Amino acid sequence: MDMRFLMKQAQAMQQKLLDAQQNLRAEGTAGGGSVKVTLNGSKELVGLSIAKDAIDPEDPSLLEDLITAAFRDAAQKADEGLKKVTGGLGAGLGIPGL
Repeated sequence: MDMRFLMKQAQAMQQKLLDAQQNLRAEGTAGGGSVKVTLNGSKELVGLSIAKDAIDPEDPSLLEDLITAAFRDAAQKADEGLKKVTGGLGAGLGIPGL
């Protein structure tokens, strides 16, 4: 196997993964859509939306729970999205386990 070819393939795969992490958007919701969280593929928060009816000054822990649930939902969707993008990245290299 040509090592230069493998290195170029590995660099291309790495760039594709980085691009996917930056460009992917995953939205998670909770409370029937009253809280929405948007993450990128690196699971960095890029958006948050909270409906007025989700805010109860008498029970702030409810809003905390909704934000946490929406974040988890978005994180799971981000993982699934990255799997779709990167699922076959290592297949062309012929390296066992990839």
